Amino acid sequence: MTPAFIIAARRTAVIPQGGVLASCDIHELAAPVIQAVLADAGVGAEDVGELILSNALGAGGNPARLAALAANLPERVAGLTIDRQCCGGLDAILLAQAMVASGQHDIVLAGGAESYSRRPQRSRTFADGRPPEPYDQAPFTPWADRDPDMADAADALGRKLGVSRGDQDAWAIESHAKAMRWQAQSETAEIVPISGATRDAFTRNLTARLCARAPVVSGDITAANMAVAADGAAFCLVVSGRLAKRLARPAVQILSGATVGRDPVLPGLAPVAAIAASLDAAGLTPPDLTNAEIMEAFAVQAIACQQGAGISRDIVNSGGGGLARGHPVGASGAILAVRLYHQLAEQGGVGLAAIAAAGGLGTALVMRSG
Repeated sequence: MTPAFIIAARRTAVIPQGGVLASCDIHELAAPVIQAVLADAGVGAEDVGELILSNALGAGGNPARLAALAANLPERVAGLTIDRQCCGGLDAILLAQAMVASGQHDIVLAGGAESYSRRPQRSRTFADGRPPEPYDQAPFTPWADRDPDMADAADALGRKLGVSRGDQDAWAIESHAKAMRWQAQSETAEIVPISGATRDAFTRNLTARLCARAPVVSGDITAANMAVAADGAAFCLVVSGRLAKRLARPAVQILSGATVGRDPVLPGLAPVAAIAASLDAAGLTPPDLTNAEIMEAFAVQAIACQQGAGISRDIVNSGGGGLARGHPVGASGAILAVRLYHQLAEQGGVGLAAIAAAGGLGTALVMRSG
């Protein structure tokens, strides 16, 4: 099995639903990012073996194929679309790693693209002639009593672990503060401008007063301590060790990864098991990590993962997290990987990305620079 490396990674800015990316279809978000990744790496489109795209809210139809064609990849690149909800962006990268490691392809583009703004309307039909019934959240289990609304599940997780609203608000305030520092100090090397968007638009000076006034969504879950629905895309270029050496690009090796299923009633805990499995597979422990990107769909979810996995809070989401960006569901895992790639490529070290998904799913990925 040949090792797999990420040698280039880019994303769009993350823009809340209805913002400047609202006019973009999925492939229009994805294609410029794909082209930028190839340009960064000095790899021709004709050399790409496969494109894997995570998408959770679209209408099907294999948007990976649309993205491949829109990015001027060769017609032979069929494109593979996957849907594992929030986990999909990291899962796409793990699938790319497997393709490279097995020798199936030398070069695979992997990531995700999501448009909350352009998601189709969905209706459930019935055999007895009743009119169609609109719905927003698809079922994630076959049991209605074990398929909670995600905000309700996050509130239940906070109550189970004793994480107060104050704890959650404090995490959200810190996430925005770190993101503001990152925006002020960092170049936009990871962001591909689309529709003039060069920065994550939701980042702001969040304060305790604003948190106190935030509308309640469910119990201790409020509009301040959960991520806003958003549009965005992110992709990584995954290549074999031979190509990584030849191309002489900043390379980050994918050491391990895992996706696990756990209790669907408390999906926020699933990444803890995925993190443990990924670290074990890499022969590492939490103190070995220098960087961690943990998805903040809800502040309590990130807190549960950080504490449950035994990861130092000091290394988590150093440039802010999803609370300060937004949550383009199918792309969010890939955004974590893009951010982690740039941190490790610039600073060195060992990094982790982790995310939870509805249905009790968790995915984690471990990478090392060099």
